[in-house]
Amino acid sequence: MTQSITIKPRDFSWESSMLRRTFVRSFSSVKKKPFKMPDEKPLVFAPPTYQYEKGSLDTSQVDEDPIVQFKAWFDEAFKVEQIPESVNFATAELPSGRVSSRVVLLKELDHRGFIVYSNWDKSKKARDIKSNPQAALTWFWKNLQRQVRVEGKTEFVDRETSERYFSTRPRGSQIGAWSSPQSSVIKDRQELEDIYKQREKQFEGQEKVPCPEYWGGLRIVPLEIEFWQGGASRLHDRVVFRRENEDAEWQKVRIAP
Repeated sequence: MTQSITIKPRDFSWESSMLRRTFVRSFSSVKKKPFKMPDEKPLVFAPPTYQYEKGSLDTSQVDEDPIVQFKAWFDEAFKVEQIPESVNFATAELPSGRVSSRVVLLKELDHRGFIVYSNWDKSKKARDIKSNPQAALTWFWKNLQRQVRVEGKTEFVDRETSERYFSTRPRGSQIGAWSSPQSSVIKDRQELEDIYKQREKQFEGQEKVPCPEYWGGLRIVPLEIEFWQGGASRLHDRVVFRRENEDAEWQKVRIAP
């Protein structure tokens, strides 16, 4: 008589469980292991502490319209700062999310927002804005110990506005706008100067240099504006205006430093 033998399936559950626990422990130990820097002194470490003691900012002192408040602070900065219009302009490229920033100049302010001018053809900021219209601005006025932050969406101004501002620029700067393939790789300085000379010759005899189509104004329409006044013991004053969209009412709040 043939005897039948039943082979039970092997239970791998405990092995899988052990494997998972071992992997998790191993991964956790690697993840938590701090990065060890070479045994060397940092290149920069704890510069002398800068003290903020020139003023304070109470919510009641801030205008209910943040644009009006910015204009008041800008006028004060204009009297004591060398280049009060210089501002850090930050953008982020999508889908990578990689952030880039640069210092530009605020050239116009209206009740809709803050306007800067630049080359919007192939520059890094142009590529960022094309993929992600959100941007941020930051002013720091050292002599007043003040900072203003702006977050919002961007929009290009109309052609008439761009040409109006372009006409106020020195002729050399106008020709320069035609000469620089901004953010493109060039061989050397001489290549750039050669392009400038070619453009200079091109517009020789013309009373007005036209505004390039790729050059113009970009308005940052604010959704958040923060007014920061440095305070003693790092207890800075921060008054923030926020709104959900450009048609909504501003909400004014104080936040902790």
